[in-house]
Amino acid sequence: MTYIHNPADHPLLDSFEAAHLRDVVAFARDEVAPGASARDGVEKGQLDWETVAKGHSLGLLRMPIPREQGGLGLSQLGIALTMEELAAADPGMALVFGATGLFQTPLLICGDPKLQEKYLSAFVGPDPVLGCNAVAEEKNGTDLVLPQQAPYAQDMTTARRSGSGYLLTGTKRYITNAPVATYATIMANVEGAPGSSGLTCFVTDLEQDGVTRGEIHDKVGYRTAPAGELILDGALVPEENVIGDEHGGWDLNVAIGNLTRVTCAAISTGIARHSLQRAIAWAGTRRQGGRLLHEHQMSARKLADMAARVSASRALYLDAVLKADTVIPTPAYEPAVAKMVADRAAIDNADAAMSLIGAAAYQREDGMDRVLRDAYGPRIYEGSPEALALVVTDELFGVPEVR
Repeated sequence: MTYIHNPADHPLLDSFEAAHLRDVVAFARDEVAPGASARDGVEKGQLDWETVAKGHSLGLLRMPIPREQGGLGLSQLGIALTMEELAAADPGMALVFGATGLFQTPLLICGDPKLQEKYLSAFVGPDPVLGCNAVAEEKNGTDLVLPQQAPYAQDMTTARRSGSGYLLTGTKRYITNAPVATYATIMANVEGAPGSSGLTCFVTDLEQDGVTRGEIHDKVGYRTAPAGELILDGALVPEENVIGDEHGGWDLNVAIGNLTRVTCAAISTGIARHSLQRAIAWAGTRRQGGRLLHEHQMSARKLADMAARVSASRALYLDAVLKADTVIPTPAYEPAVAKMVADRAAIDNADAAMSLIGAAAYQREDGMDRVLRDAYGPRIYEGSPEALALVVTDELFGVPEVR
């Protein structure tokens, strides 16, 4: 028996998106999956540019960019289904493409044609270009995710007015693609506002004066996607590079978070699905007590629970993505719930697969150790379960967002 998921068959995809998903399925199976273990073992900060370039040829670095601007113009549905397929093969590679889309998202939300022409045009050229979104800091986690905690942020990256621009000073940490990206969107607090209450979004070239790439992080999982520090030492950013308005960073942060939690849930679903597929392959051939493993009641229950987690996670992120594609602004509740459930499913399915496969899965050459380590990554990005719980309960109790 084979567990089959055909994303191109989703009834809400147009013909262009369905064709794209068929290409993605083949790319994930034939190009991404075979190199996942090798990419996991490389020195920190290294990137598989060859596979990235092949993904770029499919448009994976320009998925949200409108077709009239040279992008694929995918719906949030098309992007989420793409992320699940890539993550089922190698979630770190999904993150490389997803982090570039995260850089592009505030530029697309703001609708500024000059900024879009200046910065998005690079992603539709012949060579792969990566972006990153720099929000996280050493002392600031949920204080940059939950608006009600904004006044309590510590040692924030600051933006000080200087002539017709701003000088950015501070250190951003845990930034996916930072060691290899060309451009960044940077959240900084305008000088004089407490904590992060003056959060403002800036777009900049990472090769400019005043920007240094700092420590490359030695992550436990997601090693395919390099992450590291961006050190800003009086980096001058012109006023026209403000995305939205001064002090408008929180509105952008909330909007971006609600969108990207959907794709994060899709990535977690892909990890959970990979573990299920591994377990099915093992339980369909392994015999114990004269019967195939899946014919034993205890193993059958584990497999059924794993399948239910995948189906539930996908159903929740598809419900959230429908809201993201049809409701403005994107609601907070559905993406947060989808991410909470899918993140847990990724961890639980990886654990269950390790248990079913047993000693064979505990050997490094098997590759399940990578899947288990990767499974813990998604629950950190775009809001931990604890942060998401506050988002969900605020929605349940009708608590207004603090601006």
